Amino acid sequence: MKINCFPEHGPLNSKPIFEAFIKSLKNDGQDISISNENKNADVAVIWSVLWRGRMEKYRKIWNEFQNSKRPVIVLEVGGIRRNGTFKIGINGINRDADFANQEFDDKRWPLFKKEMKQWNPTGDIIVICGQHDASEQWKTLPKMSTWFEKKIHEIRKYTTRPILIRPHPRNALQGFDPTKFDNVKIKMPKRDWTTVDDTDFKATLGHTWAVVNHSSNPAIEAVLAGIPVFVSESSLCYDVGNAELSAINNPTMPDRTQWANKLAYTEWWPDEIEKGLPWARIKKRLKEKYI
Repeated sequence: MKINCFPEHGPLNSKPIFEAFIKSLKNDGQDISISNENKNADVAVIWSVLWRGRMEKYRKIWNEFQNSKRPVIVLEVGGIRRNGTFKIGINGINRDADFANQEFDDKRWPLFKKEMKQWNPTGDIIVICGQHDASEQWKTLPKMSTWFEKKIHEIRKYTTRPILIRPHPRNALQGFDPTKFDNVKIKMPKRDWTTVDDTDFKATLGHTWAVVNHSSNPAIEAVLAGIPVFVSESSLCYDVGNAELSAINNPTMPDRTQWANKLAYTEWWPDEIEKGLPWARIKKRLKEKYI
């Protein structure tokens, strides 16, 4: 198959991951080109689906390939070990993507050395986590301030628990006034400079009853911390989360073993990417379903 990789528009942290993935393609003898033009390839490789800054130029590539029914491999920062492991999926991100992880076992999850705490929603706060609305995953949704208000109104049908609005750290929230609502506060995430790209979310989870999120990584962090989540079908936490806010006072808290084992096959360390471990799965899946 002909594969066109587009590394130029990615952020700085994408460079070594692109290099590792391209090396795996070359080692496998694939017909690849590295260009910023669509050269009639069978497959495109881009970074994320966040149409912002340098990555805005990926939107045209995404649309061209999607409209012509050609698959797009999306490289992205992971959610289990952020900036340590990286997601590689077909035609999207999060649960909208195909990670070629239909086959999985219990051997990979322990490699992440990530603690899975018991379900323990002992706090009282309901945290609503926003996302970046320049992302492809947000294209059918209202502006972020409207989405927050809709969630608040729905939650208030069932509980008077305090609500904390937590916007995306790189997406300024405009047009939202928390004073219109009772017992609602807003708190911008604070960067944890002792880590690569972390925030103070862990501290917030220490007194949280539930997390409401559409489809982004905070839901994964909440589930691993033992906090119930309310998410959409686009979330990788959908299978262990809640879909309806009517259950906010009695959330589902299912067994997470199979979920974690499958999730482990969505993310890879750079050396694994270079060795071709994710590419072997992606290639097989492309031939089975997309090409």
